[in-house]
Amino acid sequence: MGRLLREIEQALRRKGLSGRQVSIEVSGHDGLIRDLRAGRVPGADRVAALAEALDLEFYFGPRRDSGAVQVIDRQAEYAHIPVHDALLAAGHGALNGSEEVVDFLAFRRDWLRRLGLDPSRAVIARATGDSMQPCVWHGDLVLIDRSRIDPPMHSRPDRGRRAPVFALLDEGAAKIKRVQWIEPGLAVLLSDNPDYAPTFARAENLSIIGKVVWWGHTSRD
Repeated sequence: MGRLLREIEQALRRKGLSGRQVSIEVSGHDGLIRDLRAGRVPGADRVAALAEALDLEFYFGPRRDSGAVQVIDRQAEYAHIPVHDALLAAGHGALNGSEEVVDFLAFRRDWLRRLGLDPSRAVIARATGDSMQPCVWHGDLVLIDRSRIDPPMHSRPDRGRRAPVFALLDEGAAKIKRVQWIEPGLAVLLSDNPDYAPTFARAENLSIIGKVVWWGHTSRD
């Protein structure tokens, strides 16, 4: 009680106020601080109101200087990549009448940098069909780097390292396939599912949307 009253008296002096003035402001009558001086402690709501009026914290002590508050902008750590209302068929091709942005997914910027991916050149679409299983499954979201549109040249697509996965338009149909050139002007489109045979596309009928650098799906087991 002694410390409480001491802090109140010091606050009154700092502000140049009388106990009567503050008592009326807080409680509507002039006896609040007079009662405190007499050793009568008011309820917690009156103590809280008194602390607010005297610029004290409710713990009844001078306001503590906690220093500068460090604000961490977590949003700056993430890039929000647009999800387009577009299907990339892992089979024979999808015809998309709209590429409207319907959502965004957040990816860590440092992870994107490790991939060498500029967020402003990235888009997300959804795969459909089973021709790219077990790599990309029906319903997977795929992250596409639109700055990388050059499939590698390889004369023997059935040997060695697998071709990278690309999103593409083959005669206007949107697909997701492994793609490589087997000769100038002629590309082979490869599926991971052995039930689908390779197909071939002429350069004039092929438009590469971008390289698929990530895909993800939710298990429905």
